[in-house]
Amino acid sequence: MRRVADGPGFAYHPFLNAMPEHPTAPKRPRIWEIDFLRGLSILLMVGYHLLYDLGAFVGLKRFLGFSTDLFSPAWMIAQYFFAGLFVVLSGISSTLTRSNIRRGLRLLVVSLAVTAATYVFDPPSTIWFGILQCLAVSMLLYGAAFEKAGPAASAAAGAAFFGLGFALPAVRRALVLRSDWLLPLGLHSPLFMSYDYFPLIPWFGVFLIGAALGKTVYKSRRSLLPRPPRPIFINAAGRYSLWIYLVHQPVIMGVLYLLGLVR
Repeated sequence: MRRVADGPGFAYHPFLNAMPEHPTAPKRPRIWEIDFLRGLSILLMVGYHLLYDLGAFVGLKRFLGFSTDLFSPAWMIAQYFFAGLFVVLSGISSTLTRSNIRRGLRLLVVSLAVTAATYVFDPPSTIWFGILQCLAVSMLLYGAAFEKAGPAASAAAGAAFFGLGFALPAVRRALVLRSDWLLPLGLHSPLFMSYDYFPLIPWFGVFLIGAALGKTVYKSRRSLLPRPPRPIFINAAGRYSLWIYLVHQPVIMGVLYLLGLVR
């Protein structure tokens, strides 16, 4: 989905799973409700992108009762809600492991590959500092500066970053930036466009608020709700959400192509 820098986006992805603290440490049971919410978010994202593709490339106005006009107020509110949920879950997950630097670097490599791929195949739709890069840098910053901080410090810093987001439009107008070198912070030129854009201000603040929740609500590193008696498909999607994020759009477009709906 093409959107301007200040517009909403939905290509987010809370795939950051809890990992054992040490290779030889006993493996803790997964926190099933986090997997469930992560899976729900990724499946909703797939549905959202399917609606966008059907509207933009096939010309459908509605599909299964849902409008393909994703710039309506209702859809924009939904986008921000689920984006926030996704980033909060990633912040919670960061408190369940001590491998944030390693995982952040690994995710950064993946995110840069996504940017390169979108630039090669469709330069106007290139992803600049999308959700993967935002989460990768957030994880690195958290691992370097906030991993040992208390929940109050994480929450205060998160609130500060989030609050700065409300001042960004005025700052951009005052500075009249001519380049996009500061786009990771939310400062960019008026002509900046990105297929998916999640600057650190305010989204690192949302990540830190999630980390504060992880340090308090999930301090015991255990599920808060009774585990379902049977495995749930949505939980499986939550465990493999990175792969779903990477392949879902090519799969959707491939199916539409095979059906003769796009050329």
